[in-house]
Formats: sequence, C-alpha cells, structure tokens
Amino acid sequence: MISFMSDDNLADTWRRIILGSGKSWVVFAHGTCVVLPDPAPGVDLAAQAVEILREYGPVHVGSPSADFGTVTLDPGPGWAVYGHHNDVLTYVGPDEVSDDSDLAVGLYGRSKRDRDGHELTVVHVEDKRPR
Repeated sequence: MISFMSDDNLADTWRRIILGSGKSWVVFAHGTCVVLPDPAPGVDLAAQAVEILREYGPVHVGSPSADFGTVTLDPGPGWAVYGHHNDVLTYVGPDEVSDDSDLAVGLYGRSKRDRDGHELTVVHVEDKRPR
C-alpha cells in the first residue's frame, strides 16, 4: 500500500510528533525528517539536513544503516522509524502498510528513508531558531 501525503500534511504530522518547541527540522519528500536541535545562526537548514541525510539516509545491507527500530506514536496514528542517526526519523502512516508489525513497519520506513537519502528532495523547513 502506498499513500500520498501533501507537503503540508507531512509538516503538520511532524509538528505533532517532534517534542520540544525549540527544535528546527527539515522534511523530505517520502516522510523522512532530519531534526536539527541546535543549528548555528545563519546556517542553511535545508543544506545541513541534506548533508546529514546524504550520509545517513541510504541503506547498505549488512551495515548499521540497515538497522532500524519503530516507535508507535501516541497519540497516533502511525509510527516513527529510526535508524543509525538519532536525529533522522521517517513517518509511516497506518494507510501505508497492511501489516502493522514492527518488522513490516520498520522495513517500509527504512525503504522510505533510503529513497529520501538518494533523492534528497526537501519539502519543508521548520526554523525554530531564536530571531
């Protein structure tokens, strides 16, 4: 199953998920979010997130990049899938998977992160730095 979320819906979903009002973050086309907890003033957030995802997004079987875990969102719906970088998470919605086991959700989220790590298409930047 594949679901389409608009860029605005992805941004709204991540606003609900991310804890801490002072964290900046960047969302990519397939639902991966790179959290930038303390970016320096003047730093291009999208460029910084692209560099992180370029390194930590693509999956290489047999390496730490293939590892993943899942978190059931409370309140839901959906899951956040994490990998080998603490600030890179991928959203999986309940309409995207027919099997809601951790394995199925994690594999699907990992595949979305891999796509984002190769395509590197930024769809939203949330800049929470003090003005």
